Amino acid sequence: MTFIRTVLGDVPATELGLTYSHEHIIIDEGYSTLENPDFILNDLDKISAELSDFYAQGGRTMIDTMPADCGRNAEKLAEVSRRSQVNIVAPTGIHLEKYYPVDHWRYRLSEDQMAQLFVDDLEIGIDRHDYGCPIVERTAHRAGMIKLATGDEAITSHQEKIFGAVVQAHLRTGAPILTHTNFGHHALVQAELFAKLGADLSHVVLSHVDRNKDLAYHHDLMQTGVRVEYDSAFRWKNGEENWTYVLLEKILPTYPNQVTLGMDMARSSYWKHYGGKPGLCFLLETIPGVLAQFGLKNLWQAIFYDNPAQLYSFKK
Repeated sequence: MTFIRTVLGDVPATELGLTYSHEHIIIDEGYSTLENPDFILNDLDKISAELSDFYAQGGRTMIDTMPADCGRNAEKLAEVSRRSQVNIVAPTGIHLEKYYPVDHWRYRLSEDQMAQLFVDDLEIGIDRHDYGCPIVERTAHRAGMIKLATGDEAITSHQEKIFGAVVQAHLRTGAPILTHTNFGHHALVQAELFAKLGADLSHVVLSHVDRNKDLAYHHDLMQTGVRVEYDSAFRWKNGEENWTYVLLEKILPTYPNQVTLGMDMARSSYWKHYGGKPGLCFLLETIPGVLAQFGLKNLWQAIFYDNPAQLYSFKK
């Protein structure tokens, strides 16, 4: 039986329920928040209340995407999961370079060393200190996904090392892979590199690609077999075409098994319980009407249930 690895333990993929496929639930203070305090998300009461609202409206699972030594806190994720009853999948992996100091260990470790670190997060438990001090104390909370990221520039040799380590860990453990793209840049290159390295593209999801407004590019990307995650539905400005909705209309009917949705609310100003908007329940309140408008109500199940359950399950 396939399973999803949450911070509180493994659950059958059939029990995942309604799932948001790219979130930021906890971001502790640190290097990644120095320039922008709005990134800090560590008030357990406010976060638990918001996730409880999500649960009350039918939500059951969220994929957290803050990877190693970048504000991740597995114990806080576990506590929020207990309080809200929402399943949370924690990540391992590495984020964009700008979220780490220039002398970070990510630049010193070999591909094999980094792969082993990811495997240990997945199979033993995430470090209580998130690799931020010389002592490693592994918790009982294991990662359930591996993340990497590329930016606007061409993929670098350092990033290729991260790709190699991530795919190593993916093949050794069966864990799924999630990536960050900047506005969908290099999504096709990412998919091609994963294929070259031997990753199972049905267990790879590329995030933020709905910011790319080239419809032909999206068709080319989907034909690789990779999965995608759209999370900008609430970001388009008034008077601006909502490209997330355009893609739901134009791409979803042709590739119904490859699309997932999330919110990517990595700022406290997006959370209602922090006094911001639109809040985590935005998709639950808006997407049914959008799908109905396009005659696609029948694909709600695929977007929020079937596709995440297949994507985020472990498969060796």
